[in-house]
Amino acid sequence: MAPLIALLLGTGAAAVAAALGVELLEPWTARLAIGLAVMLLLTGSAHFVPRPRRRGLIAMVPPWVPAPHLVVTATGLLELAAAAGLVTTVGEPVVRSWIAAGVAVFLVAVFPANLHAARGHAGPEAPATPLLRRSVLQAVYLVAALVVAVDGL
Repeated sequence: MAPLIALLLGTGAAAVAAALGVELLEPWTARLAIGLAVMLLLTGSAHFVPRPRRRGLIAMVPPWVPAPHLVVTATGLLELAAAAGLVTTVGEPVVRSWIAAGVAVFLVAVFPANLHAARGHAGPEAPATPLLRRSVLQAVYLVAALVVAVDGL
């Protein structure tokens, strides 16, 4: 639920800034991109918090994926890089669109880990979000990324 709150608060803060005259945030999709960036900053940083977050994320990695520690580190770095990219390209809609498209692909790619955890196969350290709620939240994030991606193309 924290990523959804981050998405909403980031988008809302960007909307306030736009209302105060920040022209780069005038297209509503630029504000949504900022919300996505805040969400990715939160989720990406969780990959590096030693306990209990990192252990839980490692436990979420399905057994068929090799080197779970490395995968969690790499996906955390990708999330942080995407967050930085979305913020620094807010005035460049085409570049921002490609970054958001990458975020959408990323969200689809990590969904098997979410399924693995939601089904209770990941162990007690993994986040225990029910499958339906996890799927709906992932769909919200995916739609947000796709909206930002499509807008600048």
